Amino acid sequence: MPDTPERTQARRFVRLALPALGVLAAEPLYLLVDTAVVGHLGAIPLAGLSVGAIVLAQISTNLTFLSYGTTARAARLHGAGRTRDAVAEGVQATWLALAVGTVLLVAGQIFAEPIARLLSGDAVVARAAVDWLRVALLGVPFILVTMAGNGWMRGVQDGVRPLRFVLAGNGISAILCPILVHVVHMGLVGSAIANVIAQVISASLFLRALAVERVPLRPQWTLMRAQLGVGRDLVVRSLAFQISALSATAVAAHTSTHAVGAHQIVLQLWIFIALVLDAIAIAAQSLVGEALGAHDERRAHALARQVAWYGLVFGTALGVVFGALASVIPGLFTTDGGVLAEIPNAWWFFVVLQPIGGVVFALDGVLLGAGDSKFMRNVTIAGVIGGYLPLIWASLAFGWGLVGIWTGLALSIVIRLVGMVARTRSGRWAVVGAVRA
Repeated sequence: MPDTPERTQARRFVRLALPALGVLAAEPLYLLVDTAVVGHLGAIPLAGLSVGAIVLAQISTNLTFLSYGTTARAARLHGAGRTRDAVAEGVQATWLALAVGTVLLVAGQIFAEPIARLLSGDAVVARAAVDWLRVALLGVPFILVTMAGNGWMRGVQDGVRPLRFVLAGNGISAILCPILVHVVHMGLVGSAIANVIAQVISASLFLRALAVERVPLRPQWTLMRAQLGVGRDLVVRSLAFQISALSATAVAAHTSTHAVGAHQIVLQLWIFIALVLDAIAIAAQSLVGEALGAHDERRAHALARQVAWYGLVFGTALGVVFGALASVIPGLFTTDGGVLAEIPNAWWFFVVLQPIGGVVFALDGVLLGAGDSKFMRNVTIAGVIGGYLPLIWASLAFGWGLVGIWTGLALSIVIRLVGMVARTRSGRWAVVGAVRA
């Protein structure tokens, strides 16, 4: 059967999506292992991990422009035949990662205790969270360097090396985690040490890869300032997500220790699956950016339709799997009866949202690849303010617990779906050129 443009594009898509899937799955999969290991220590350590992990996640998630913004800029340059300039974007993103990571490390050590107290409904949980955080924060600069490395490599369509680098770090740490926690009897702190080891190994490999590229390695403020301009809208978007996540964890913690433990388990699964589905988005981001950089608007539109369909099919399959295994999976993470009793209050929202999330995350990649960051910022804020936050705090006021929290998440995803489908169909996102005007 002769090749068609659609089949050729599908093969390129798969070559980018599969390694991206491995990279995206590695970190949340490690966190799932971490959650399972700590979950067998009991409800208090699990609640402490929940609070600590959500705080650490704010640092990396609010700086996603180091990966997604860098990919968008590098992909356009690569599509325009300027691969050397695309790699230079990675150099400057790495300098930004080191500078911002160092500042956040210091600030995190200062504010770890008051933040943990604010988020925890129990003094014992707060102490456990602080113990974990003080160690885990040491990995922040390395987390951000890894994000920058993934960004420029995806932009030049190198998906294999990032997979190797991330698996090297997380694989070793996944082996160390249960040893440090249960064999060496370091408890929750052992979990944090294993986390830092993963980040150091992966970041070192990315730094070495960048050092051998034939591009200037000195800081260039002009490029960094341009990256910060792209990052502004993505940071605001990420802050909206993280304010919601922090609020949800705080309300769950004030509901009960069992509720926040259950929320931690289902939330980590949600994050894990969202990042798995982001493999579609990352492939779309790289290919859409390349097409627009090469002034091929028609190919960019075809990719948008293609990836939305992939997201729907993949999300539906995941929903079926998690629905069928509803009585099995939670028991892998904890044996605490109170936590297991709370999990169904969030679980079925998690299952039903999979097909919707599949489309939303796929279209994220299309619009990110196009550099349509202002619209993405606005539709995310609309979902958070119009759905998630009101229901989270109503859950605290009226005692709705996890049902109210996850209803808010569902409403915010639906709002994003409606907005992003309308935007994609309008075609206003498809601006061609090596740099988006």
